[in-house]
Amino acid sequence: MFELSPERSNSLAATRPVVLRDVNGSDRVLSKEALGFLADLERYFGATLRQLLANRTRRQARYDAGEKPDFLEETAHIRQSDWKAGVIPQNLQDRRVEITGPVDRKMMINAFNSGARVFMADFEDASAPTFKNMIQGQINLLDYTEGALSHYDDKNERDYQLNDQTAVLIVRPRGLHLKERHVLIDGGPITAAFFDFGLHIFHNGSALSCSGRGPYYYLPKLEDHNEAKLWNDIFLFSEKRLALAPGTIKATVLIETLPAAFQMDEIIWQLREYIVGLNCGRWDYIFSYIKTLRAHRDHILPDRGQVTMDQKFLSAYSAKLIEVCHRRGIHAMGGMAAHIPVKNDDEKNNAAIVQIKTDKLREVTAGHDGTWVAHPDLVSVAMDVFDTEMPLAHQISKPRMSARVTHKSMLAPHEGQISETGLRNNISVVIEYMAAWLCGKGAVPINNLMEDLATAEICRAQVWQWLHHNVDIITQDGEIRQLDQDRFRALLQKEITNIIENLGVGRFHRGHYASAIWLFEQSIVSDTLPDFITHNAYDLLCALD
Repeated sequence: MFELSPERSNSLAATRPVVLRDVNGSDRVLSKEALGFLADLERYFGATLRQLLANRTRRQARYDAGEKPDFLEETAHIRQSDWKAGVIPQNLQDRRVEITGPVDRKMMINAFNSGARVFMADFEDASAPTFKNMIQGQINLLDYTEGALSHYDDKNERDYQLNDQTAVLIVRPRGLHLKERHVLIDGGPITAAFFDFGLHIFHNGSALSCSGRGPYYYLPKLEDHNEAKLWNDIFLFSEKRLALAPGTIKATVLIETLPAAFQMDEIIWQLREYIVGLNCGRWDYIFSYIKTLRAHRDHILPDRGQVTMDQKFLSAYSAKLIEVCHRRGIHAMGGMAAHIPVKNDDEKNNAAIVQIKTDKLREVTAGHDGTWVAHPDLVSVAMDVFDTEMPLAHQISKPRMSARVTHKSMLAPHEGQISETGLRNNISVVIEYMAAWLCGKGAVPINNLMEDLATAEICRAQVWQWLHHNVDIITQDGEIRQLDQDRFRALLQKEITNIIENLGVGRFHRGHYASAIWLFEQSIVSDTLPDFITHNAYDLLCALD
């Protein structure tokens, strides 16, 4: 099906991929052969992807006009039939704690050595997509495959080496909606997901397969089952092209968009020979809920801190994911708790640990087979909870009463207050995060929480939602005031003043805060919520890189 005919081969050879920038190590991973494989991915699957992205736009237009996501009538037979997904490899049977993080070399070694069962190397939300970061990440993964991943930290005079026993690697490429502008295929930028996935499997797929270590992937930001079918076709093509045995590739899909939550059975069906789990990507899911239902005043959410997993649409989403996964014989992975260890403050640190334990206890007792942490020090905290409550490798076959999850419960908004404090915190987090992102950092500790692109997007979407629906907010004096453009700009200015006072003018400008503020403000005053703040931010990032 995916064989290149002689005519097709000659036509592809006529236009060579173009690499627009040379960074340290790029010649190692961007070989002629690797670029040829990337070009084939873009040429074979790019047109289908463009159609799928157009479908997203049309679907959102229907939601803006009053429609709401629902289960599909045309695929009811898939949901109602009894069938199972394929075999889960032995080294993915126990996934009780997974650590996630950027593709930074030292952080990768720490994650591999953390004691977690799995390490997800994240090219997406936890990594700012500078070309240097993306290429260095691929080099790091290649060194891991070859047993050469090490690092010497000159500042700390410390040598970092992999332990004899390390976490299993799963790679998360960037979402299908993103581009990698530094590599052109037929005059246009390559799809970032094709770039990340393609380079990794081309260089590492065979060796990982031979050693029983993969290749394994996390697939982000899918919105419907046809996008899952695209990945299925890409996997089929890649296995055939690289002489990998059928079913070698294994994937876990992040259910982090509201439309995808109504198509979990269908997504598993499309990837049934490859899929080993679904994951509750809770932060992107909250962002997607706001973005998808942005025109619906009856779905406005309260302060971010009140939108918790134990209530309303998030609780229903978690229960539905567990029920679907276990029925199909795959893992139901829990999500990320944003809290991180607090240094030099035992009281705050203990409070954070209690919150993390409570969150992980909720997940394991609900039926999740594993969870995520963002910091090595939290692996043992989560592991203790899962070891106590889940003595076996997973609980896929554990008998339990399936929760009845309805369409209404999947959409039920959280109740609570919208406060000036919550609004100002959202403004601050977006500015602080985007400034760090423009400096090349993708995961940033802010106010004792690990913020990544997904959490920053929640904050941005909430501010847009509240402003464009002119909600009433509770001021710090306890009064109720309607949020309008003037009040928003006044609060924005207060946060800017606070940042300048804390940093000083020099650090403010060196840290790209002015650009971060401009990006944030432009996305908030827009008549329509921009799908992703990174669309405009990526152009700026490339200019600064």
